[in-house]
Amino acid sequence: MFRFCAFLFFSLSLNFVSSQQNYFQVWAETGITGKLSNKFEYAVDWNNRFGSYNLQTTFGQVSVKYKFKKWLKPSIDYRYIANREDNTNYTSNHRLNFNLQFSKTIKRLDLGLRLRYQYSFSELLVGSYEPEFDKSFRIKPSISYDINNFPLTPQISTEFFYDPSNYELGNRFTKIRYSASFALDLKGPHKVEFGYIFDQRIQLATPLNRHILNLSYSYQIKKKKEKKVQVFNKIQFRQKGPSLNIKSMTDKFGEKGLL
Repeated sequence: MFRFCAFLFFSLSLNFVSSQQNYFQVWAETGITGKLSNKFEYAVDWNNRFGSYNLQTTFGQVSVKYKFKKWLKPSIDYRYIANREDNTNYTSNHRLNFNLQFSKTIKRLDLGLRLRYQYSFSELLVGSYEPEFDKSFRIKPSISYDINNFPLTPQISTEFFYDPSNYELGNRFTKIRYSASFALDLKGPHKVEFGYIFDQRIQLATPLNRHILNLSYSYQIKKKKEKKVQVFNKIQFRQKGPSLNIKSMTDKFGEKGLL
């Protein structure tokens, strides 16, 4: 699978068109994560994407992930999206993501592969296909390396978008997204990442490049540990005279072979 993704990386990159338009955006993400049980995890995120017209896209997302194996975690995401059109009006849409996350750790090297099918309930941009919002298959290999005694963990990834629609410009790869980022190693429940994304739309009527500064922060909610109830097998009866210790008496009778 990784060889296949590497082949896609080099072959599809040749489709770069010099006449493509270039835009700059800032993506900001905040969220919380936590565990429902030993097998289930959840995440709630809010994403804002800023462009030349201030806020371009905003969406909230709720995710549930299941630990099937140490190396395999299926998950599902629900996303409510609002996107700004050229006439400054916002259109909204609902989307579901069905994911399979594969992972492999080799000492300090982490290899990952995410397969995603995104289902859109309707077209967010009327009259044109947008790989980011409409139905799409996505393949995302990734690599990260934990550098010893260094506060940043570098990560790189490449994601391929495939349009499964049966129309004139369908059944083809429509976008490649390259990412280079750093995760800040923080103690406690905080997680901070920042990086650069080059988003390249290809093989469509309106080619487009986006240069993106990506910032994200998440807070992990940990479940409170249940207090253990201690049960004492030492019972004392207090009368007018000295106290009667049941445990010490049973120990003495046991030594004499009476119990």
